[in-house]
Amino acid sequence: MTSKTTPESPLPIRTVLQMVGGWIGRLGTVWVEGQITDLSARGGTVFLTLRDPVANVSARVTAPRGVYEAAEPRPADGARVVVHVKPDFWVNKGSFAFTAMEIRPVGVGELLARLERLRRLLATEGLFNADRKRRLPFLPGTIGLVCGRDSAAERDVLENSRRRWPAVRFKVEEVAVQGPYAVGEVTEALRKLDADPEVEVIVVARGGGSLEDLLPFSDETLVRAVSACRTPVVSAIGHEQDSPLLDLVADVRASTPTDAAKKVVPDVGEQLTLVRQLRDRGRRVLNGWLDREMSWLTSVRSRPSLADPVRELERRAEQVDALRERARRSLSGSLDRASDDLVHLRARLIALSPAATLERGYAIVQHPSGEVVRLAKDVAPGTPLTIRLSDDRLSVRTEE
Repeated sequence: MTSKTTPESPLPIRTVLQMVGGWIGRLGTVWVEGQITDLSARGGTVFLTLRDPVANVSARVTAPRGVYEAAEPRPADGARVVVHVKPDFWVNKGSFAFTAMEIRPVGVGELLARLERLRRLLATEGLFNADRKRRLPFLPGTIGLVCGRDSAAERDVLENSRRRWPAVRFKVEEVAVQGPYAVGEVTEALRKLDADPEVEVIVVARGGGSLEDLLPFSDETLVRAVSACRTPVVSAIGHEQDSPLLDLVADVRASTPTDAAKKVVPDVGEQLTLVRQLRDRGRRVLNGWLDREMSWLTSVRSRPSLADPVRELERRAEQVDALRERARRSLSGSLDRASDDLVHLRARLIALSPAATLERGYAIVQHPSGEVVRLAKDVAPGTPLTIRLSDDRLSVRTEE
């Protein structure tokens, strides 16, 4: 039933609360799931807060002591349970709560089955792929540490890291590492450290515990938050046998908080030993190279050309002088032979020349055109001719 109200005709608060109580009463009984916190008992009644496993919401629950003690095993703070409840609304106080009619702890088998379904879902999305893993820096300037308040895990990481590398720096975020507040606080600490430009690697550390204790580190919200981090994340949850989903999504898994310290910082003693070994190796390599070069220089110096370089230059100079003299003699002989050949050739040319024939008393008869007269019949009477002698010319005219 809905009543129409106005500023002039408001409903009394008791009427509204009675209406709310009526609506809630009609809801009947329901089964709900959550995580127990703030567990306490007074007289025959047990009081607890039931937190939603995913969202940050909760509700008060009252249970008769008999109902609580009937649960097997008896749930404690942090336990995941399924509760058969009846919603109640107290009009006089205007408050809402559940009354438990039956409490059933969520069994380990059911929890493991849920975790396996979530693991498969996240694996299908690629959150656990090896190619998403980032390498840790060799020597991070600042390490972010997410851990429990004043916990053994915190001491293990800090002490072992500083023992390995005394100058290492930490930014520590202390949070709840189990219970209903763990997921929200760890996620917020991750966000804060991931946004810090000085932090180069983040370690999430917690000691061992039961499956229920470690459930926050398999929470989907936290796993996705780690996957979204830009800073490399190291998971150091529980002991060797513990394996929450955080181990699968983290860039590096450490079996224990102590192992995390070994993975994020190098051991100064080991590094000094390595430096000494590299220095000794470098010295041996350099000395070996110097020995080889000295041997080569010794062999080079023992060569005659370098044993007495002046004598070698003198020998080369003597060779040059000998070659030069040989070339001079060869050229001189060639010139002499060429000169003799020219003399003989000149003599032959002179002996065979027409001028030499003319000097012996012969003459050459030529037409005015310069053509040589070879036969008398080729000359007509009265033809002017030129007679060439050895030193002069005569002009004549033929007769019969």
